[in-house]
Amino acid sequence: MANELESTNSAIQVAVSVKDEVIHMQDIGFSYGRKPLFNHLNLSVMRGNIYGLLGKNGSGKTTLLKLLSGQLFPSEGYTSALGFDPVERKPPMLSEIFYLPEEFPLPKMKAKEYLAMRSVFYPRFDHTMFAQFCKDFSLDMQQNLSEMSLGQKKKLLLAFGLASNTALLILDEPTNGLDIPSKRQFRQTVASAMTEDRTFIISTHQVRDMENLIDPLIILNDGAIIFNDTVDSVNDRFVMALVSSDPGPEKGIVYKEKVLGGWMVLKEREEGEEVQGQPLDLETLFNVVVENPTLMAGGAR
Repeated sequence: MANELESTNSAIQVAVSVKDEVIHMQDIGFSYGRKPLFNHLNLSVMRGNIYGLLGKNGSGKTTLLKLLSGQLFPSEGYTSALGFDPVERKPPMLSEIFYLPEEFPLPKMKAKEYLAMRSVFYPRFDHTMFAQFCKDFSLDMQQNLSEMSLGQKKKLLLAFGLASNTALLILDEPTNGLDIPSKRQFRQTVASAMTEDRTFIISTHQVRDMENLIDPLIILNDGAIIFNDTVDSVNDRFVMALVSSDPGPEKGIVYKEKVLGGWMVLKEREEGEEVQGQPLDLETLFNVVVENPTLMAGGAR
């Protein structure tokens, strides 16, 4: 049985390596009772990236993550995750997905007992890597889980998920409950665990915690994916600049915001223009996309 599972998972890895699309959602419909949330939602996620999933409160980010990982089932449409239909919840698929929810119950046991109980479900779990992550996060494996703070529990599960070496790692609000030094360590640890054969999806409201980590971005709004592209693609089309006075309805300006020292504006980049301008931060990009969904429509897929 063990050899059969190992063979199956090897086949999965080969399939993932050959086919770059690890998630494909087509015409997904989902409702809570009579209230529709998604109607013909489409999403494509490519291998080897750390995706950021952004959206307003109640936009359905957590629901989307549960749908693509087989924890909720759509009323219509089709999803392929690592070549599997998540609705079937086949063990070979589940062994290749690690999902860390925003809120999580943990059993009353020591951290080392939890490790022994759960790691066997992930064929490529790296105990040496896990031990290093625990050292980086200052975790005590002899400690009872019930005695850990929320931040310590989250760091333990982050270390576990990263060491699982699954093809798909899903993190829902992973920096909630972490102090400032731990957030910095989180970014470093995630970056160190990333490989070309893995794909991470990080849902977050804390976009400033994720600067220089998540890219491409998926933006969910009003039940649809309105942006699924890289920050560079936006920088190729637009330039951000700080101006001293309100530019008004100046031609080419697609977004403006009053800031300390003047106005931050985003304007269309003219043909041949090589002005670098200000770095486009994720918070501003989110606001631009939500306020101008048709302008960025080419980045939704």
